[in-house]
Amino acid sequence: MFTLLLARCQPCKRLLSVSSPPNQVKDGSFVQHWSYTTDTKSKVENKRTVENLYKLSIDIKKIRRLKQWVLFQDTAYVKETANTLREMGADKTAIVNILERCPEAILRTPAEINSQRELWQSVCQNEKQLVKLIELFPESFFTVEHHENQKSNVRFFQELGLKNNIISRFFTSAPDIFHKPVEKNKHIVETLQRTYLNLGGSDANMKVWLLKLLSQNPFILLNTSTEVLENLEFLQKQDFTDSEVLQLLSKLKGFIFQISPSTMQKSMFFSKDVFKCNEEELKELVLKCPALLYNSVPILEERFRGLLKEGISIDQIKKTPMVLELTTQIVQYRIKKLAALGYNIKNGNLEDLNGTKRDFEATYCKIQAKRERPMFNPVAPLD
Repeated sequence: MFTLLLARCQPCKRLLSVSSPPNQVKDGSFVQHWSYTTDTKSKVENKRTVENLYKLSIDIKKIRRLKQWVLFQDTAYVKETANTLREMGADKTAIVNILERCPEAILRTPAEINSQRELWQSVCQNEKQLVKLIELFPESFFTVEHHENQKSNVRFFQELGLKNNIISRFFTSAPDIFHKPVEKNKHIVETLQRTYLNLGGSDANMKVWLLKLLSQNPFILLNTSTEVLENLEFLQKQDFTDSEVLQLLSKLKGFIFQISPSTMQKSMFFSKDVFKCNEEELKELVLKCPALLYNSVPILEERFRGLLKEGISIDQIKKTPMVLELTTQIVQYRIKKLAALGYNIKNGNLEDLNGTKRDFEATYCKIQAKRERPMFNPVAPLD
């Protein structure tokens, strides 16, 4: 059965995670705001804008190729935007990088940019860090349509107890959570707090749990309360106890709310069939390796196939299911590296493959030291 499933395996499609492009504006603020400007047939470039960009050594050809509509606007603030960035400490190279990547910036008024500057400075250590963030994520900084929502949400997150360095990271990794009215974020947070208490968590630990969850996965705030509760209900219907559900929530860092109950159901059916286990055994495997729950069937198929190609058995995987949390590429790299030491993973322990990059390097060094250790003590007396 497993062989047939592997034969039908489709290309791997990864789930949406903190790996989604952090600077992508999900609601398309720029696109919506400037949609009427993208018709280039009846437009003529603003000569003054082009001249001012040339003076800054901006690659006009690049802008024409990617976002020519910016050059068609009657009003632009090239000098003002550059001066503001310069005041913040941006050098010539940084200004060029910012405006070439996000030419929309020159369409923002000085007042709008200064308001954003003040807001972002409130959560940045200094202007040097602020300029670096703007250079890396200019689209996030120059999306000003939701400024009042941004201000309210920053204040809310600070009141929750999130540190400013975490909030500044949210600005660049998950900007959409600031675009929502603060009431919606408050509602999700209240749902999470009630959920934690209903599952047996204590008031004393709730704040630490919540802040850790949000720090690890701010995208949870893009869900609705209904989606959160539906996923929790699914887990409870699978006979996970309240404490086990709470354990899964902590291990999954909130990613469980970004997948559907149907996806989880299919993944569990697939894992049960591959491991030839009963419901109770499946629960234990999921608790050990939540990847069996949140990874889709195509991803699990690919990872099983990769392990089997290396000569690893299903029984070995069942004993150490955490290996399925690693991508096929990482597993292959680690097996190859251990093999160079003469270590045969087929006869070894799959736990030697697990963990973060740092964990694996520590394991590798221990195995290497053990293999290089002399069989006898060269300074010990022969008699």
